[in-house]
Amino acid sequence: MTREAAAASRIWSVAEHLDDILAHIRPLEPRELRLLDAQGCVLTEDVTVPVALPPFDNSSMDGYVVRTADVQGASEEYPAVLTVIGDLAAGSGELPTVGPGEAARIMTGAPLPPGAEAVVPVEWTDGGTGRRPATTMRFHSSAPEGAGGEVRVHRAAEAGQHIRLRGSDVQAGDLALEAGTVLGPPQIGLLAAIGRSTVRVRPRPRVVVMSTGSELIQPGEELTPGSIYDSNSFALTAAARDAGAIAYRVGAIADDAETLRTTLEDQLARADLVVTSGGVSVGAYDVVKETLSEFGGRADEGSSVAEGRVEFRKIAMQPGKPQGFGRIGPDRTPLLALPGNPVSSYVSFELFVRPAIRALMGLEPRECRMVRARLEISEPLTSPAGKRQFLRGRNEPPSQGEAVGRVTPVGGAGSHLVAALARADALIVIPEDTTAVEPGVELDVVLLGSASSAGGW
Repeated sequence: MTREAAAASRIWSVAEHLDDILAHIRPLEPRELRLLDAQGCVLTEDVTVPVALPPFDNSSMDGYVVRTADVQGASEEYPAVLTVIGDLAAGSGELPTVGPGEAARIMTGAPLPPGAEAVVPVEWTDGGTGRRPATTMRFHSSAPEGAGGEVRVHRAAEAGQHIRLRGSDVQAGDLALEAGTVLGPPQIGLLAAIGRSTVRVRPRPRVVVMSTGSELIQPGEELTPGSIYDSNSFALTAAARDAGAIAYRVGAIADDAETLRTTLEDQLARADLVVTSGGVSVGAYDVVKETLSEFGGRADEGSSVAEGRVEFRKIAMQPGKPQGFGRIGPDRTPLLALPGNPVSSYVSFELFVRPAIRALMGLEPRECRMVRARLEISEPLTSPAGKRQFLRGRNEPPSQGEAVGRVTPVGGAGSHLVAALARADALIVIPEDTTAVEPGVELDVVLLGSASSAGGW
């Protein structure tokens, strides 16, 4: 029996198929990117803090900087009356010294001047309304802008009150971010705050998505007899973006081997991973299988995957039994060929493509969001023997005092039920050796979308 025939006759488990995919995928090489370009990427270096944050003592309130002794015992009845010697705004450079009986108006974020020990919020004062005549506003010609007048403080203040001390966030030399961190908005903000303009990361994978089938037309066009709208390329592109990839939607390719081959060759220039849907079963017009099985190439040593060839398999799962995987083109780009039925295609993405994207990003590919839940049904469910079934469901987290949540099936088992899939937020996992499931039984549930990174079967 040839290798191809042996592969075609073998029934793979979900775990075996995923293992083989991950064995042939390596994380993308790191590169230096500007901060906003690095959003969603995985950090490949430990980042330490070069300077303390904040870099200087500053005010956390709009108000007045004072010496604590000058406002000791201050009250509404007996306010402390202080001379205002200037205004301090964020970004102020040269700072006046606050002496006995003096205060300076200060804005949030402005540096603390010498001599100041606390900030009293403007709400604790009369707002500095007791101003002197213009002839007495300045002590000398070089007095700071805003000098002059008086402020009445109605409450005492403790040393350090409403002051953000230098290094109170992070100190110079502290570890800011560890390698392996996914850079979201807060992490990008921290990198900017400590002065980093670029960072070394693994880039987001570029995923090319295409559907196959002459019956497919684009949304917005008029349906003709025998045609359907191409939903798979939209769903899979959105799913790839949700998983952290840069996704390119090619759209529907007609059932023509040469067109598919040419399109693939063109798209490989911008792909770290290719995902196709449709044409992987035993139909007479399954051009994906026909074309990719004959790409040619040699098998890796000790591997079932040939260079330049996609191997098509039967997986012991429902939906999604027919699957394809291989590496094609000069850069041996991974390609995952998914079934064409919409539900089969999306379930296959969550089980196989999302872990592949995570592997390219340098993340743990098998890390998944799996929970236990009690099955909420009125009658027993059946499941095919020898297949791992993935039912669409709605998951409800545990209520207070409950150990597990509840999950309710959505729609039937048909792999064409797109409306039911749109209402689902979880996959209910029925093991291969289970043929009947009673109401109330506890099962594994995989949460879908960005909350999930399915794998680990």
